Amino acid sequence: MARVKREKCYINGEFVSTKSHRPVLNPYIGETIALSPVVDDALLERAMDAAVRAFKPFANLARCDRSEMLHRMEQGIAREADNLAKMIASEGGKPIKLARGEVGRARITCRHSAEEAVRFSGEWLPLDIHSGAKNLTALVGRVPLGPTLAISPFNFPLNLIMHKLAPAIAVGCPTIIKPSSEAPLTALKLAKICHDAGLPPGAVQVVPCPGPSFEKLVTDNRAKMLSFTGSADVGWRLKEIAGRKRVALELGGNAAVIVHGDADFEFAAKRIAFGGFAHAGQVCISVQRVFIDESIYDRFIEVLLRECRKIKSGDPFDEDVLVGPMISVSEADRVEEWVEEAINQGAKALHHGKRNGQVLTPTVLADVLRDAKVYAKEAFGPVIVVDSYSGWDEALDMVNDSIYGLQAGIFTKDIDRINQAYTELEVGAVVINDVPTVRVDNYPYGGVKESGQGREGVRCTMNEMTEERVLVLRL
Repeated sequence: MARVKREKCYINGEFVSTKSHRPVLNPYIGETIALSPVVDDALLERAMDAAVRAFKPFANLARCDRSEMLHRMEQGIAREADNLAKMIASEGGKPIKLARGEVGRARITCRHSAEEAVRFSGEWLPLDIHSGAKNLTALVGRVPLGPTLAISPFNFPLNLIMHKLAPAIAVGCPTIIKPSSEAPLTALKLAKICHDAGLPPGAVQVVPCPGPSFEKLVTDNRAKMLSFTGSADVGWRLKEIAGRKRVALELGGNAAVIVHGDADFEFAAKRIAFGGFAHAGQVCISVQRVFIDESIYDRFIEVLLRECRKIKSGDPFDEDVLVGPMISVSEADRVEEWVEEAINQGAKALHHGKRNGQVLTPTVLADVLRDAKVYAKEAFGPVIVVDSYSGWDEALDMVNDSIYGLQAGIFTKDIDRINQAYTELEVGAVVINDVPTVRVDNYPYGGVKESGQGREGVRCTMNEMTEERVLVLRL
């Protein structure tokens, strides 16, 4: 095996060596591509101390200065776009076309944060609402909370970090980032971009480490906010131990799509196939449950399966591949087990995926029991389940029959049905005539029920990372 590089963590403006390292594997070929630093308790304390000391100077910088830093970061991402995309594909198995798309989105998130940094403001509030306050007026501003903690997953190792980091820079909150243990290299590359963009020491720190080690910072009251993207079990547990700090959780789901009788068959089928199988379904808003008007069920299934057969799986560096590897052997095993469990319970495989290493090709299941794991839980793999409905109310009930509520997709041209779906669906967003896998990075993104709490999206995150402070004036 060729010699691999020992990476360093980034603490207080410096790249620091660690005592131990962890191999980072390419999930497609199974080879070690680098050795990630493993940050110990002493270095975590150094990072926390640096963030605390950096807070007031960073928060007191002029907005235009923080905005300019973000613009330089965006330029750095642009210069390193090709290398970043290749890194995302190598460590996370994301198909290269999708990896390039993620880099482009990260640039937009960074640029939007730079623009919002100089726009973000409060309001003038008249107080003369009764006779005793005739001479009073108020200014309502927003002030940063303090040091923030960011935990990001493997599936979007750049843009999901940017959704936490860039708004924090915009408002002046130092951020300590714990990247995914499976895919930490992109975050370390981003640290170099931040360093070169002139971020002051302590404003951005990247500390790869095991989850239990980072929990010491989660319980530390010096940190004022935790932003977590990942599994529901881990997220809710972190909220329990986080103490008084503000907590934002984005925890995934089992996103549903309704295809009504007036839908555009061809377009809906193409989008559902993409939304269900892109990046091997390892997306929290991946299409998992598809509910089809019974009047068109057979015809639509035929079109959907035709689209599924077109999908190419395999090497993420192949420009035509949509389904790359699962992130780990254990995850591939789990998805296989869930599919077989459903089939053993009576489900029918309309399109039965095959396995090659960690690559699972697309699977479409029908007649799945509603308590089967592949229906009720988050599959997070290249699997969708299909079912029919007889009435619109029934379809909405089927979508809501879930412990999750992140996003839902609706294919129909009927404005009344659209309005009813928007009113009654228990989700964070309803996407009309497209799949729930759609996300534009400036809108409020997040879910209800087990899908989390709080919202991401640059302006929303800036609100989450600040609090109102009132100045009352007697004039």
